[in-house]
Amino acid sequence: MFEEIRIENLGVIAAARLPLGPGLTAITGETGAGKTMVLTGLGLLLGAKADASTVRLGEDSAAVEGRVLLAPGASPLERAREAGAEPDDDGSLVLVRTITGGRSRAVVGGRSVPQAVLGEIAAELVTVHGQAEQARLRTPSRQRLALDEFAGAEHLARLAEHRETWAERARVSEELDTLLAEASERAREAELLRLGLNQIERIDPQPGEDVELAALAARLSNTEDLRTGVTLAHAALVGDDDAEALGAAAAVETARRALEQAAVHDPALEEHVRRVQEIGYLVADLATELSSYAQDVQADPARLEQVESRRAELGRLTRSFGPDVDAVLAWSRTAAERLVELDGGSERVDGLRERLAVLDERLAALREQVTHGRRAAASRLGEVVTAELAGLAMDGARLEVVVEDEEPGPWGADAVEMRLASHEGAPARPLGRSASGGELSRIMLALEVALATADGSGAVRPATFVFDEVDAGVGGKAAVEVGRRLAELARSAQVIVVTHLAQVAAFADRHLVVARQDGSSDTVTESDVVPVEGPERVRELARMLSGQEDSEAARTHAAELLTLAGGR
Repeated sequence: MFEEIRIENLGVIAAARLPLGPGLTAITGETGAGKTMVLTGLGLLLGAKADASTVRLGEDSAAVEGRVLLAPGASPLERAREAGAEPDDDGSLVLVRTITGGRSRAVVGGRSVPQAVLGEIAAELVTVHGQAEQARLRTPSRQRLALDEFAGAEHLARLAEHRETWAERARVSEELDTLLAEASERAREAELLRLGLNQIERIDPQPGEDVELAALAARLSNTEDLRTGVTLAHAALVGDDDAEALGAAAAVETARRALEQAAVHDPALEEHVRRVQEIGYLVADLATELSSYAQDVQADPARLEQVESRRAELGRLTRSFGPDVDAVLAWSRTAAERLVELDGGSERVDGLRERLAVLDERLAALREQVTHGRRAAASRLGEVVTAELAGLAMDGARLEVVVEDEEPGPWGADAVEMRLASHEGAPARPLGRSASGGELSRIMLALEVALATADGSGAVRPATFVFDEVDAGVGGKAAVEVGRRLAELARSAQVIVVTHLAQVAAFADRHLVVARQDGSSDTVTESDVVPVEGPERVRELARMLSGQEDSEAARTHAAELLTLAGGR
């Protein structure tokens, strides 16, 4: 429920405060006084698109602030908390919308939020009825929505399940179609993977095998060079019996003996003696290893041929599947996993077909239940609205709600159409072609009263209803009954009505007047939006009745209206 709304620099309004509360609030005023800007400001709080042209002439920015009282745990409050907002200590939530330099900013509970968040919160806070909503009432989708809402909580739950099941079926069907369309491509991919894996399995490469074989091939191809080099190195270390020069080992030994003799006279040389001994050991070990290597190096043409043949096999793999054997092995692991996935495609197809069958069966059952609920509710809704229309000065008018079969869709397999017989004996014709603007206003009001008072209605009804020109095209007795029905609706919700009819305003629990400032043609200040009571309210009703607020006859008529409305 809105507790108050403040507006600054919006259109002709410089500053205004609208105190609101439970029950029915009527907002009245002369044409051009600013009633439209009040609704524009409310729309901004509800997430409507901001328009820079609505900023008051000569001002840089406009602002609208609303304070909403929410029950603990209410869905809008939880959505606000998800956005980071927090209510005040009294449980109220402050909504703010500003327009500056063509850009707007939304604030909920002191936290900046996207404009869309305001819309999400407002969707469960307020229902706005204006000429646009009347036009939507002509559409089959809006008529179906009203019938579903009237049918109650159990029906709405089945309808929600039907929509979810329909969406799941669409997802499953799309996945199945994709799998079937790609079946041949998947088969070709699987065949190529099998060929590659079979080739790798037949050759059976081992990790690092290509590197090891390359080294082995280099050794087998150069055995004579290896033997010659190692023999020369060995001779350099140990000497050659046929050569006059000493080998490295003999030279090191000579150096050791010389140092040992010298160390007798200088102990400092003992460390050098030790190091020369170590060199001698190393040279001896190296000479032994070289001798063994030279004996092992033998030409082996058969072995070389085997190595080159194996390298050729591995080369075919690396040309097809990777730069080296390790890459080939990595490809084989990935290919094997992909092949398992592809081979499982047929199982997936079977599973999806089974799931589709289950979903189709469930959808058929849900459609039958939804249709049954709509047909049962259709007759009741028609009776209730017809009774309301009689009270809205449309005696003899009859509303019929017709449910017919149509192609299945997310909302079931029903076409819902509301038909109006405008008087006794008249044929019932679709609202979209037969109802006038005034009749639509009253039908819409009758629907809201029916939805608010229907036993078992499971809709999550908004806490606030806003009616703009709900009395368009009506007057006299019909206007009185519109006011009476708005007051009836206000027993269970906050109702705000912008009206130009005194017969409607007289039923309000609270009456706000938007008036021009004296001597100004384009300015409304804070003092110009004020609640009126007692004589001032009679004066305003008299103005609305005759345009002459000081007319004694008009005042008398206004007082009679207030008495008729119950002394509000």
